[in-house]
Amino acid sequence: MSRVDEELAAIPPSKIEIHSVTKWFSSGKRRVHALDGIDLRVDEGEFVCLVGPSGCGKSTLLALVAGLELPDEGHILLDGKPVTGPGRECMVMFQEAALFPWRTVRGNVRFGLELKPSLDRAARDDVATFYLRLVGLEDFQNAQIHELSGGMRQRVALARSLAPNPRVILMDEPFGALDAMTREQLYSDLQRIWSQRKKTILFVTHSVREAVCLGDRVVLLSPHPGRILEEFRVDLPRPRDPHATDVSELAARIVQALRTDPARKMGA
Repeated sequence: MSRVDEELAAIPPSKIEIHSVTKWFSSGKRRVHALDGIDLRVDEGEFVCLVGPSGCGKSTLLALVAGLELPDEGHILLDGKPVTGPGRECMVMFQEAALFPWRTVRGNVRFGLELKPSLDRAARDDVATFYLRLVGLEDFQNAQIHELSGGMRQRVALARSLAPNPRVILMDEPFGALDAMTREQLYSDLQRIWSQRKKTILFVTHSVREAVCLGDRVVLLSPHPGRILEEFRVDLPRPRDPHATDVSELAARIVQALRTDPARKMGA
């Protein structure tokens, strides 16, 4: 058994539980009601996508699960324990890769591993190489970040998120700034990686088709304030093609559910 497999075997099952979570923000003299009474459970190894229009609180909910913000009401549990701040159990991947330009590709992936005293230098190199191979960048380990395309940078960011072996990966529109061809290649890559590693993933996107292509479940949020409007189980075989008829049909159903939301009709 490899070091990576040993670490995976040592981590207990994890899940996310969100109970009656409400969040307000202050904006000048106004108070903005971002989320209202959110209840959601993400099982261990499940890939759940949050979709909805701007202002529905998708990214806010992700920040709360990450412990970057705290709810005003309700609570969030990770594997039965309250989330009270950022922790190593969750890694966050943003739309911008946010890589360190002074480090090589390998150096960026090693960053999180340097916080694990149980790993010596050789072990960190082994784990970094494993995840760079997993995302198809083994031949670019010594490259500088400015030498990479946008899609390659997001692959580095994904490898960096996976390398410390977190129990949950939180992804906030990680492909939103990429061109269509690169996005579709990363859809394929992410499905393959998720199938191999079975991480618990909570994924935020504006694209309903992207959500159906990637997720086990699509959670549709309605805005002002953010509430769960409906959930859709995606019982389609993987790997999925974003242009496939069954993906398109389910995406159309989800879009129709949003269009018939009373809050949307009133322009709220």
